[in-house]
Amino acid sequence: MAETSAPAGVVVCQDGDIEVKSALLVEIDDVPVAIVRDSYGELHAIGDTCSHAEISLSEGDVEDCTIECWAHGSSFDLKTGEPLTLPAFEPVPVFALAVHGSDVYVDVTNILNGVSPQ
Repeated sequence: MAETSAPAGVVVCQDGDIEVKSALLVEIDDVPVAIVRDSYGELHAIGDTCSHAEISLSEGDVEDCTIECWAHGSSFDLKTGEPLTLPAFEPVPVFALAVHGSDVYVDVTNILNGVSPQ
């Protein structure tokens, strides 16, 4: 049986480390990334810094497929990075994430929505 190769990126945590509706802050090559498990159990990797202010999104509330900045209430779509509520009006980056075995890989060089990290 052929061994499958690991995905691109770096291992940031184990699949079981993040509970549903929660987030974990990791830093990859000086880029802060929020690893988020949405209400449906799906994992996402987004830029951790709110586009409205220098606030960590990983400290916010996760609901459905969104994360809300705890400081000013802007919500971001975890799949697209788009802000859904004001005061934020700029998207945050969305990074490639893959689970291989129990390892969670994030590749900050593969930005899925084309938004550069702040």
